[in-house]
Order: sequence, then structure tokens, then C-alpha cells
Amino acid sequence: MSGIMPRGTRQLLLPASPFFIWASLFLALLLNMAQSFLVLGRASWCPDWLLIILVFWSTHQPQRVGMGAAFFFGFLMDIHQTALLGQHALSYTLVSFFAITLHNRILWFKTTTQALQLLPVFALTHSIDLLMRLGFGNDWPDWGLLFAPMLESFFWPIVSFLLLLPQRRSPDPDVHRPL
Repeated sequence: MSGIMPRGTRQLLLPASPFFIWASLFLALLLNMAQSFLVLGRASWCPDWLLIILVFWSTHQPQRVGMGAAFFFGFLMDIHQTALLGQHALSYTLVSFFAITLHNRILWFKTTTQALQLLPVFALTHSIDLLMRLGFGNDWPDWGLLFAPMLESFFWPIVSFLLLLPQRRSPDPDVHRPL
């Protein structure tokens, strides 16, 4: 039996569990916090894991993770980093808006092409942070800031694979489960 879906089409996904979505967001928040505390301090070239996960869920589940969640997590990052209150909240909210707006287009591509499509979105987030810092009198960060959006785009296919893993259906159809 050949199955319903022709060869070469994408695999059907199970619905994403709300618990898994929110757990992954809080895990990314904790990873950002641990990264700034333990490993590298506030190195400007480090990828923003929370940003990657927010963009992922804003593109894959825009009805569950939207601009309100982005604002909330951005506010938590502002508090954690003792940054200008609203700096991350504004940039996360804007990037969530762009991810929700572009989600139909982005999901048509393979994950490597999605990473290239999202590179300007990631760069926009860091540009907003930079402009807000400079606007309020902070010094110019080092040039490592240019590498953060590239690293986030590099990690996009890996994060996409890991976050879609629990939703993948069994590739072996049987008599009782044709899909």
C-alpha cells in the first residue's frame, strides 16, 4: 500500500503541545540567563536563544505565541540584564510581528532557506537593541555584535529540527494508521 501522501511531500505533524511550547520558551530564557551568568558574560556575539525560540513559535504557532508573549519574555530579559526597561520587550515584539506576518511565506521553504530568510529579521532585532542603547548614551559595543544574527541563523535549522521532533508522525503507516 503506497499511502495517502505522495513521495517528496512534507510529513504531517501532530499538534504542538501548549506545555511543550511554553516549556521551550522558559528553557530558552533560562539558557540566556545561564549564558550571561556562567559562560560568557554579556558577550555581544552570543546568540539570543530566546529570540530564536520566539521566532520559531511565532512562525509555527502564531495563534499560541504572539506579540504578547514576546513582550512578556522581552520584559523578563530587560529585568535580568538590567537593560533599559522595554529594550528587549520592544525588539522581541517587533520581531514577533515580522515573524507572524511572514510565517506563511517562511514555512514554504526548507529550514536552511528559512535561516537565510530570517537573517534580516534577526539582524533587525539586534539593530533595534543597538539603536536604543546608543540613543540613551551607552557606548558602542564591540564588532562581535555583527556575528550574533549570523549565529542565530546558523542555529535555526538545528533548533527547528529539535522543536519539531515531538510533533513528527510515525513514518511507517500501517492498516490502522494510514497517515
